[in-house]
Amino acid sequence: MARRTETDRATSRKVGALRALVPFLRPYRAAVAGTLVALVVTAAASLSLPIAARRVVDGFGTSTEQLLDQYFVAFLGIAALLAVGTGTRYYLVTRLGERVVADIRRALFDRVTGMSPAFFENVITGEVISRLTTDTTLILSVIGSSVSIALRNALMLLGGLVLMLFTSAKLTGLVLLLVPLVVVPIIVMGRRLRVHSRENQDLIARSSGTAAEMLGATSTVQALTQEGAVRARFAGLTEAAYASAKRRIGTRAVMTMIVIFLVFAGVVGVLWVGARDVRAGGMTTGELVQFVIYSVLVAGSVGALSEIWGELQRAAGATERLVELLDAEDSVADPPMPAPLPRPVRGAIVFDDVRFHYPQRPGQSALDGVTLRVEPGQTVALVGPSGAGKTTVLQLLLRFYDPQAGVISIDGVELPTMARDDFRRSIALVPQDPVIFAASARENIRFGRPDATDPEVEAAARAAAAHDFLAALPDGYDTQVGERGVMLSGGQKQRIAIARAILRDAPILLLDEATSALDAESEAAVQLAMDRVAEGRTVIVIAHRLATVKKADRLVVMDHGRIVAEGTHDGLIAEGGLYARLAKLQFTAE
Repeated sequence: MARRTETDRATSRKVGALRALVPFLRPYRAAVAGTLVALVVTAAASLSLPIAARRVVDGFGTSTEQLLDQYFVAFLGIAALLAVGTGTRYYLVTRLGERVVADIRRALFDRVTGMSPAFFENVITGEVISRLTTDTTLILSVIGSSVSIALRNALMLLGGLVLMLFTSAKLTGLVLLLVPLVVVPIIVMGRRLRVHSRENQDLIARSSGTAAEMLGATSTVQALTQEGAVRARFAGLTEAAYASAKRRIGTRAVMTMIVIFLVFAGVVGVLWVGARDVRAGGMTTGELVQFVIYSVLVAGSVGALSEIWGELQRAAGATERLVELLDAEDSVADPPMPAPLPRPVRGAIVFDDVRFHYPQRPGQSALDGVTLRVEPGQTVALVGPSGAGKTTVLQLLLRFYDPQAGVISIDGVELPTMARDDFRRSIALVPQDPVIFAASARENIRFGRPDATDPEVEAAARAAAAHDFLAALPDGYDTQVGERGVMLSGGQKQRIAIARAILRDAPILLLDEATSALDAESEAAVQLAMDRVAEGRTVIVIAHRLATVKKADRLVVMDHGRIVAEGTHDGLIAEGGLYARLAKLQFTAE
């Protein structure tokens, strides 16, 4: 029994998922109130039409021509009121839907862009995009249409039933006996419809995620001749989504057929009884006409509500998925009362016995008891084989992750006690795989400091040895470089990323294989520029090419997440060990 109760509560929560939209509606109470007023007006106008029809029908034999004219004028007045109310309702509710969905999209995007990289280890970016687009479109349909129609039909249903009761209590009693027959299929099949809707949305999100991932790796797919496998995988997900959609559509179609048949079969039966009452003199023809119209309005409202219920079930599934993202907990968060980073920033960096493993690899240490001190203005190079933990040091310094043990601080302030955007403003990063946006070259460089002037952007490009190739582009710095910088070579992308970091002018500079994609001549030019930029800054540089870091103030040799040696180039060569072996391999090969 307890298990059943828990299941019922879970179902109730899922059906009530649309309540999560209330906070987004709350700021627009006036629009909601106006919509409700328009709904009441249009419902009242619609429900008054059968009364006017009864008066006209009953008055044909007894009313004067002038009175009949007044009845028809009243008809026109009601029609005008209905038209104005409907138009107002459409305008208010449609605008409200667009506004709320825009707010949801912004809130969702704001939430996701603030999540740490650990979050994206479990979430495919394409699925997030699907939720931003497909799921919010479903919610737009509900807020901008379905809810309004549902409320209008609910008012019509309740008002129609009340007026039917006043028209003929006997016939209304017969109609109410049919209500359970209609409601039960809606509830039972509605739950099944919600399950199918959620399944369908999940499959659509998976197919969108796969498409985004594969389209972003087109060259790799084609180079490995895996087009067929990729197409088959996407086709499988698409067909699975289609099969799920068929189940959803079939369930909704069956539910609609059952409800409509039961409703209209009941109406026919009730009308049969009503016709016999008219013949027996128990009610007038006009009253029967009035009752018939109310019956049609009520039946139509029930049919519409059964269809809208399916839409609400789909939107509930979409809302659940959006709420999952909005309520997702991040393993990295800012403290409630963040401590400020002292200004001006000196750039003293300390790692004290730091131990860390990535969330998806709990049994493998990325850093194992790392203790490192970088003095202000010092250039420290992290060297060692791949997988030694060098890039992890930079990721922890940017607080993309938090270590499981140990302390990391800047200028004596521990990272978890500060707001992330506070200390990150004092850091410039050049990643190994630079990110280039689908914008102009100028905008890509200016991304490091949006308020920079054009001369400052060009000065940064010159310092990064990027000016010559940028000036040679068709529109110079204003040339659109395409998605992910498809128009640029690897070395050109890297120089733009370096120019971006130079423009940022931060007191701490992090270089992760910043010159790995450059040719020898460009590397030499950029290295000179970086040497100039490094003056007065704290620099941590990762390099596999040891020739680029020989002049560093200190070399830190890492292996298997540990620091195994520290010193200058000449001192480490004299010691022998890992660094000496790496240097011998590289310099001998060169």
